[in-house]
Amino acid sequence: MRDQTSCSGPRPICPTPANDVRRPLAHWFSSLMALPLCFLGAVPLSPAASNVIELPTEAARLIQAAGNAPAETERWRLLNELKALPNLPASVRGDLEKLLPVVNDWATARDHWVTDARRAAENGYLCGFFVGKVRLEETGTVYPPKVDPASPLHPIWCYYRARALLWQVVQSGPLLRVQETRDAWYGEARRLLEITQAAFPSNHVVGMYLGQPVPWPRSYPPDDAAPEWANLQREGLEKLADIIHWWIRERQLPDGQFGGGWGDDVEMWRWWIPVMVAFRDPVIEAAQERLSNGLFRQPHLKDGFTARVTDVEHSNEDTTDTILPMMHLKPDDPLWQQRALRLAELMRERWTGRNARGQLQFKSIYFSVDKVDTNSARAFDTVYHPSIVQPTLLYWQRTGDPALTSLFGEWLKVWVDAARRAENGKPAGVLPSVIHWPSGAIGAPGKPWWQPFPLDHNDALYNWPGATRLMTSTLLLAYHLTGQNEYLDPLRSMAALRMKFRDDQPAPMAAGSPRWCARQMGGFLPDTLAKYRLLTGDTNFDALLSADASGYAKFRLNGQRRPLVQALRRNAEAFRSNWEGYTSEMRWTDRVMSFTRNYLEYLPEPPPPPPSPEVLYATATGDPGTPLIFPLNAVRWLTLPREIAALVTHSDRTSLTAELYHFGNRPRPMEAEFYLLQPGEYVLKTSTGRTDTPPGLYPFTVRGPRARVSFELPPRTVCSLEIRVRR
Repeated sequence: MRDQTSCSGPRPICPTPANDVRRPLAHWFSSLMALPLCFLGAVPLSPAASNVIELPTEAARLIQAAGNAPAETERWRLLNELKALPNLPASVRGDLEKLLPVVNDWATARDHWVTDARRAAENGYLCGFFVGKVRLEETGTVYPPKVDPASPLHPIWCYYRARALLWQVVQSGPLLRVQETRDAWYGEARRLLEITQAAFPSNHVVGMYLGQPVPWPRSYPPDDAAPEWANLQREGLEKLADIIHWWIRERQLPDGQFGGGWGDDVEMWRWWIPVMVAFRDPVIEAAQERLSNGLFRQPHLKDGFTARVTDVEHSNEDTTDTILPMMHLKPDDPLWQQRALRLAELMRERWTGRNARGQLQFKSIYFSVDKVDTNSARAFDTVYHPSIVQPTLLYWQRTGDPALTSLFGEWLKVWVDAARRAENGKPAGVLPSVIHWPSGAIGAPGKPWWQPFPLDHNDALYNWPGATRLMTSTLLLAYHLTGQNEYLDPLRSMAALRMKFRDDQPAPMAAGSPRWCARQMGGFLPDTLAKYRLLTGDTNFDALLSADASGYAKFRLNGQRRPLVQALRRNAEAFRSNWEGYTSEMRWTDRVMSFTRNYLEYLPEPPPPPPSPEVLYATATGDPGTPLIFPLNAVRWLTLPREIAALVTHSDRTSLTAELYHFGNRPRPMEAEFYLLQPGEYVLKTSTGRTDTPPGLYPFTVRGPRARVSFELPPRTVCSLEIRVRR
């Protein structure tokens, strides 16, 4: 669908009848000239448009086939056939010479990739060839090199330029955050794509970019015998696994990288979690291990952390996003444990110090393994800093290491204190997003406390609320391990503020005010409060959770399945269209789940819902919040994430209940690991409630942090699983 303000387009380009030997280009261009200016937008017409150029029939056929080609490699092949035609007009051949290198980059870059060690990310074979080249036409040299608007190759040129513009915004926070900039980039891309669609109406990928959903290539029809939650979860798991396997098969190189640049490739595991941490898939595990080991072979990581001075978001990725997944896959491997502990060593000896208040804090947003940039414009501790030591936090959670309790406990006190203070306009009780070094003051000198950095700057990521969820989860972990209530103070004070204003009608309000802060907290507080509720049983925040929490958290809170099913349905619907937006079209490996949220949601046409794989992880493991810090996954099902659905309905230190459904036609051997049970003697019971299927009883002993049990699932029937203390 076009904008309501758009005008109808021209007739598509068609090859001439078979008995015509040559086809005048003027016939094609008359269609283009018929376009109203509102359709053409900012794309100018060349004076050469009035010239008559004769185009051979075979050339017209090849151009039409190339423009409608479903794959880049096919388009590359067809355009090379066009180049080989002996009677191709010189002007068309000249345009083709400009276009072919660009098509080659999109189609075959994997075959001649070159490692670029100058940057951590955005330099892989999928995107490195146009990073830094693409910009708005009025701001500099146009990429790809311009093709004459009168050329029959112009709609293909429009296709490549539009996608380069579009993907640059999908990736770039500064471009995406500022509406004027975002609208300009997406507006030009959309106008170009409309030209491409008019010329090549059978190219369904162009339609996808214009808001016309493309059906998913593979479906998983519901099983009439399965409950609705099971069908929806199974659909999400299968399709997520399909996407991951596509990336492994089509994109991963032997050294482990996926084409976005190492610093972006490592982030892929975050959306793999529902199938990699909740289930077991050997292909996915091997791919993750290949990537993690491949990155640690890079010279800049030889000392255990990046040698490149960059900001917290980017400096943590090379270690956090390689060590952390391996700590889930190989929890007893001393190599990954030592790599996690190296981060604590660097934090203690290099990255932190005592501020003017005598408190331990990070000195800067920008640092490396051996350098810290304490320039005043960069000298901040932030709510993003837990990401630097995420693997160490998981090690602390699993071991209770007293040295880590001392280190992390002392550091987090600076944040408890900062939350208490009303300073620089910040309301008392609210966690700030940054603390200045060495003063320990809230925010940046002379800047609003909630916006220390301009929106068009990379560091705007550290504006409030930013990654507050990471800090609240870390504070809850500290409370869990130390029993000290002071770590809960920021959670309680912010929850009280949220509850005070939660029934307010939407209205203009002053940025940075208590009411404004309360409005923003719905994005991060429920995650941590849900974990707190399941850990402690404290019902003080139930009213808040009933309003704000995820569908799974609400289910665990009150047993109502409707919010849970709705969340699973939204995720399933996201995976019913636009496969290419998650796979072959995606240029940035840290944005694989972002096509809808970062692009389609800004189009006039209503988009499909964005994917939310976290609901798959939550339902299958029992963890109501983020798995990145203080994961509370009660179980891992040691089976493929195929033809199965699992819903944890209860979990605590002495029990677990779940519902499972096996979509196959034969009994399924199963194995599972349980993580939250305290040491003792237990029995696992499976039952279907049917008289022809007796319950299964499986005694087991918990001696450490994990206990593994084997059992069997019957086919195509809901099976209840219950773990209780053996008496």
